[in-house]
Amino acid sequence: MREYSPDLTPQWKRAKPVPEVPADPDLVVEVAGTDFCGAVVGCEAGTVTLEDRFGKRRVFPLEPRGFLLDGAVVTLTRPVRAPSAPVRTASGSVAVPGARARVARAGRIYVEGRHDAELVERVWGDDLRIEGVVVEYLEGIDDLPSVVADFAPGPDARLGVLVDHLVPGSKESRIAASVTSPHVLIVGHPYVDVWQAVKPSALGIAAWPVIPRGQDWKTGICRALGWPENTGAAWRHILSRVTSYKDLEPTLLGAVEHLIDHVTAP
Repeated sequence: MREYSPDLTPQWKRAKPVPEVPADPDLVVEVAGTDFCGAVVGCEAGTVTLEDRFGKRRVFPLEPRGFLLDGAVVTLTRPVRAPSAPVRTASGSVAVPGARARVARAGRIYVEGRHDAELVERVWGDDLRIEGVVVEYLEGIDDLPSVVADFAPGPDARLGVLVDHLVPGSKESRIAASVTSPHVLIVGHPYVDVWQAVKPSALGIAAWPVIPRGQDWKTGICRALGWPENTGAAWRHILSRVTSYKDLEPTLLGAVEHLIDHVTAP
């Protein structure tokens, strides 16, 4: 026997399928049953915002068969946006998705302390792994000449050193001047501590407090800002507010970029 569809509605009475159209920005549609016509300027879960030619905006539900496109009934749907991979690293360099860390170079970058190393890793970590550059911290630079001698820098093993408070007349500048190897680059920033290389705006403060000489600088900062006198916790808070190079002062940015160029030069 011939098989029949369970739907006995005559073909001419059956509702025609309505196309679904993504509510992409600037798509011009008319709201069914009204005289409102406008362009899509926003789309949230369950609603779409249209703007007419006079600049008037109205919000409508994304109901089936609720709109007309070029005179034909359509159902607007929320656009599906593919997740976009980050195109820049925290340092502002072009990201290389899926890149593996390069085997470590013989050259190194030395920084004064752990906080310096953590800040460099936070912003330049991706770049350093691709370039195969290892960053180590010294716990101060008082013994820098002997550290450099032990490292034995050469054309294939260049050394870069980042120094805090590298200003004319400072102890740090005198120590740096005592290192004369052409394969060593010593650069720095003018701040008492690398904490100050983080922009005050990143922390929601107007400026870094001025701490009188004779006081422990980091403890003084905690007191002046009303933070608990726990410098470890204070640093974790500061570091958490750094998300990219934009949160750092230009003097530190230039110094670190210079060191990376020096160590990775052919």
